[in-house]
Amino acid sequence: MTANDKRNDNRNDNRNVERDDNRDDNRNVERAGKLDTATLSDALDKLGINGQCYRIKARSTDFRLAGRAWTLKYGPAANPPGTVGDYIDDVPPGAVVVLDNGGREDATVWGDILTEIAHRRGLAGTVINGICRDVALCLKLGYPIFSRDHWMRTGKDRVQVEATNIPVNIGDARVQPGDILRGDADGVIAIPREHEEAVLDAAEAIHHAEEAIREACRDGMRLDEARKQFKYHQLQTRGK
Repeated sequence: MTANDKRNDNRNDNRNVERDDNRDDNRNVERAGKLDTATLSDALDKLGINGQCYRIKARSTDFRLAGRAWTLKYGPAANPPGTVGDYIDDVPPGAVVVLDNGGREDATVWGDILTEIAHRRGLAGTVINGICRDVALCLKLGYPIFSRDHWMRTGKDRVQVEATNIPVNIGDARVQPGDILRGDADGVIAIPREHEEAVLDAAEAIHHAEEAIREACRDGMRLDEARKQFKYHQLQTRGK
């Protein structure tokens, strides 16, 4: 085998590893998308992981999202002020835009132009530690936005971009680029990449146990007996 053959083999091996990694990434996002946030929250509690994004809510209870985080951090505007960001074309399709504006509710960091472009580009949704505006368009398009609230006042000249693709804080949960975000009518869950297999395994086990309890009760079993049989009270308990 020549040196060129060896180099080509190494390149092919690397491409195969990348394809396998992408398949695993997509598979785990799909797994998360099949689970509700309540079940994922219980799995996080069982593993002692803080991933529940406090007070971050869907602008519509019909909104659902699942994808990997693309993060952006804001800070107070300087003098002269910096930009609020023209980043949207850099976000890959299927990703969740995760914006940390420090929980501010007096200045928005997302509006209708971003909603339209994000929807057209096939992004999975937007999660904001702060507020958005122009809610009517996201409702019309069905583009999922999760935030603390919505209000009309612009963030222009009030906030500016500090950095992109760094760890951020969303409702007291740490979110790093590439973490899985799952949102539904009950809120948003952040699943750290390094723990996602364990979290998803635990959540699927909880889901199956709860389905078994429901089925047993439909067949006439008492709820307390069904919960005991399927160890309901240990499902969310750490280390059990």
